[in-house]
Amino acid sequence: MTGPIRVVVAKPGLDGHDRGAKVIARALRDAGMEVIYTGLHQTPEQIVATAIQEDADAIGLSILSGAHNTLFAKVIALLKERDAADIKVFGGGIIPEEDIPPLKELGVAEIFTPGATTSAIVAWVNANIRQPAGA
Repeated sequence: MTGPIRVVVAKPGLDGHDRGAKVIARALRDAGMEVIYTGLHQTPEQIVATAIQEDADAIGLSILSGAHNTLFAKVIALLKERDAADIKVFGGGIIPEEDIPPLKELGVAEIFTPGATTSAIVAWVNANIRQPAGA
């Protein structure tokens, strides 16, 4: 696939705080990526449908509500169900350190906790999204 990396940035669940998601969306866009921001209160089904429809390379989830284990799991399961497991999922927000290893085992590619810089997130996306098969 050619062209810029395409990332869906989404706020799943009932969390109403989207400043961080908007900052990340702008940083990715400023780095030359195509960003589709879904807005607040998206269901995992809506997020996955958007990612497939937009031919996204990745989904970035911003979760501050504490429902990260459930919401990440649902998005990953839906991607597998819809033959779209090649869309990588990464996320950030208020996620306790002890929840990160199980989320990664589930298939979440990376978790960024508060304090992660936009440049670190952009660098990670550039280095890890849309890698050639077998890389």
